[in-house]
Amino acid sequence: MTAPTGQIEGFEIPLHRALTEPILMGGAPRTVVIVNGTLAAALGLGLQLWVAGIVVWIVGHTAAVYAARKDSAFMEVLVRHVRHRGHLSC
Repeated sequence: MTAPTGQIEGFEIPLHRALTEPILMGGAPRTVVIVNGTLAAALGLGLQLWVAGIVVWIVGHTAAVYAARKDSAFMEVLVRHVRHRGHLSC
């Protein structure tokens, strides 16, 4: 038996939206936020370059939010791009 939508009965389950959307912190991917915050904290606290740490954090987070708005999976694409070699390079 098939349902009116063309799907087989018993093979459809409800899926929560949180399982399909990327995990964002402040509008940026979680891994980028953690790396950016760690780098900014290392500059600000470790090297005592307070202004440089704040600037790195603001610029990095702003760039990550901008990239996430354009493509929420930009980190996966970037990692895949870096792993591939230039097969057709001139």
